[in-house]
Amino acid sequence: MTSLLAKEQKLNTPTIRQLENGLTIIAEQMPVEAVNLNVWINVGSAKESNEINGMAHFLEHMVFKGTPNLGIGEFEQLIEERGAVTNAATSQDYTHYYITTAPQDFAELAPLQLDVLLNPSLEEEAFEREKLVVLEEIRRSEDNPRRRTFYRSMETCFETLPYRRPVLGPATVIENLRSPQMRDFHGAWYQPQSMTAAVVGNLPVSELIEIVTQSFEQHHSNRQQYQKNTTPSVTPEQSFTEIVRHEYVDESLQQARLVMVWRVPGMENLDQTYALDILAVILGQGKVSRLFRELREEKGLVNQIGVSNMTQTHQGVFYISAALPVENIELVEQEIVQQIKTIQTEPIAIKDIERIRTQVANRFVFANERPSDRANLYGYYYSQLQDLAPALNYPQHIQSISAQDLQQAAQKYLHPEAYGVVVMKPS
Repeated sequence: MTSLLAKEQKLNTPTIRQLENGLTIIAEQMPVEAVNLNVWINVGSAKESNEINGMAHFLEHMVFKGTPNLGIGEFEQLIEERGAVTNAATSQDYTHYYITTAPQDFAELAPLQLDVLLNPSLEEEAFEREKLVVLEEIRRSEDNPRRRTFYRSMETCFETLPYRRPVLGPATVIENLRSPQMRDFHGAWYQPQSMTAAVVGNLPVSELIEIVTQSFEQHHSNRQQYQKNTTPSVTPEQSFTEIVRHEYVDESLQQARLVMVWRVPGMENLDQTYALDILAVILGQGKVSRLFRELREEKGLVNQIGVSNMTQTHQGVFYISAALPVENIELVEQEIVQQIKTIQTEPIAIKDIERIRTQVANRFVFANERPSDRANLYGYYYSQLQDLAPALNYPQHIQSISAQDLQQAAQKYLHPEAYGVVVMKPS
């Protein structure tokens, strides 16, 4: 089944092809002398049980440790010889692997990418060696004050959802993982129906699709059959009903950290997220944002402040973070709450909304300049929603948001007397 989306769009005209085995391929020709293949798998730390928390990230490491056809390091050597690049990333909701090659090399290198992805050896000796690398990555992460603050904030925000757990997993779990567990995990999740392959670059669409199709079928046909995955049911948590406050002492800090979080809609309720995206920009993205201008530039109460609307699949987080002197914590929290109350009661000026619309539209254009940008955009949205329209129409959705929409979103989701707050103080 093939469909052409967004014919009216000037920037994006991707073609979607779904193979009989369930693999979805999204392809687009782009007049830039490169081709990017970005393969997304619908598994991340949120799909893991507590007993194997960190397995998806650990597996991402092991995928590059050889196959029956390629020795350890051989894939990277073949990639580097052609001047191509490859890497991967794991999050709560997905894992993705990507490669960028010259167009003339794509037919030769794409099968290698699919081979390491579909047929990792996962041998015991390499598994135990790489476990030490992952454990060191966990230790470095725990030594990072910014990450520690973020982890504590997620634990405060989510009581039950797996978003409260770190993607890397705890060292105590990783230490006890065994390679047969990883083999079962890989076999269950790295199935074609759980995968999206986005490929963009300067080759005809039919050729891009054919190369990916043949590469996948070549390396998937020899796989041992495993029981397919079952996606656990996830129910978003209710909004906070009171202020939930946690304070910590962190000896490594030079100044305090204040984080305030609200539970907000995720990708499963995407229409509810656009107004929150705009509110995040108005409150704390850029030097003209309200919190930056008032709390840093005018009153000098913070050294840094920022706001983001984190749209995860099942539930999002509206996240306000500030670095500040300890003596200013209480006042800054009050000032942030007051800014939210102001947004809830006073309509935002049209000029401010128009400025944000322009920013967002331009960011969308800038995010489409390279094959890797587009493949990333297509792979992310389709793997999470099985729909590309939200990726293509994001600026239009933003431009349709009114002052009333913003006010209603703030009233509904950003309760000024019910949120999570984490304070990290230097000793």
